[in-house]
Amino acid sequence: MPEPKSAFDATYPCDFYEPAELFEPDQMYTIPEIGRLLQGLEPDTEVDPDTEAVLVDWAVPWVMVHAEDMVVAEPLSEDGPGYYGLATEAGAEQGTDPDADESA
Repeated sequence: MPEPKSAFDATYPCDFYEPAELFEPDQMYTIPEIGRLLQGLEPDTEVDPDTEAVLVDWAVPWVMVHAEDMVVAEPLSEDGPGYYGLATEAGAEQGTDPDADESA
């Protein structure tokens, strides 16, 4: 249920990290790891399942908003998660589209 602003001691700007501030340029991260980073935690910090769900809820739209500044990689295993990282000129040059027609 909505609460009046007066019910809170303080409010703060809703500022989020930019990908370049959050990611190491040579690393790739899963959505849960990104959620942890957005909260100032280390990517491998253990959190309870309910907290994990909230972190994922925050991370998915953040990734979508910042997609143009990021790269994505296929899962390392068939049932594994996808990975996201910072788009860099070097990274863009390394990327290939496996479905691209080489004769084009």
